[in-house]
Amino acid sequence: MVNNDPLIIAEIGINHQGNLKRAFKLIDAAKNSGVSAVKFQTYITEKRVKKNSPLFNILKKCELSNNSFIKIKKYCDKKKILFFSTPFDKDSVIFLNKINVKLFKIASFNISDYELINEIIKTKKPTIISTGMASLKEIKKIAEKFKSKKIDYSLLHCISSYPNKEENSFLKNISYLQDHFNCPIGLSDHTSEINTSIYAYLMGAKIIEKHFKLSDKDKCVDSAVSISPKKMKSLVKKIKNIKKILGTVQFGVKEVEKKIEQYKVMSE
Repeated sequence: MVNNDPLIIAEIGINHQGNLKRAFKLIDAAKNSGVSAVKFQTYITEKRVKKNSPLFNILKKCELSNNSFIKIKKYCDKKKILFFSTPFDKDSVIFLNKINVKLFKIASFNISDYELINEIIKTKKPTIISTGMASLKEIKKIAEKFKSKKIDYSLLHCISSYPNKEENSFLKNISYLQDHFNCPIGLSDHTSEINTSIYAYLMGAKIIEKHFKLSDKDKCVDSAVSISPKKMKSLVKKIKNIKKILGTVQFGVKEVEKKIEQYKVMSE
């Protein structure tokens, strides 16, 4: 976060479909949308799902090589946009740390994968943790592991529904997490619009993550849960405008009230 601005993340995930040029286009679109960061997924398909899984062929097609990620990291550095990724196995953690990512992301489905978590903790890098479907006990346990090692962490409220409906967003969880955990709290938003993210920001969310695609017509893997550059740009703009509207705490005569100050005596 810069100047208390929220960290707005374009979750590219696997929407590049295993195509490096497409990944670059998504990075360019995200940068032009004004987001703070882009996030990918780094994995070895055989270590992520079993070969008889219906997801195996999809994930294999979208799997990027280490060499591709090196190029993506360099491209993001050149474009001056933060790159990071969600690793799904120990080797991917080691690789991402080797190319000097600034932070890690733990997916909701891995919140109790302590082999993976302990490998991330070894890096001592800040980590964002999604909490979709997690019990309060699981959230407390992982938070305590990072806290005990004095490693910065953040928690993202998340509903693991793809796509999710606004009315099923349970945003009160954000307030609960803010009250019970001494760390930045945010939202991983799986709705197909931006309203829920805006509500979360008004509730004090410090991180907003939205899945991202090249256009409304893009038929990528996560298309149903992803937003276009146009919507992402609108989200960034609205959040910046809300920040101006909220302003700072001030009492007494404000600059905009000075012209009317002379009438104060008349009303007394």
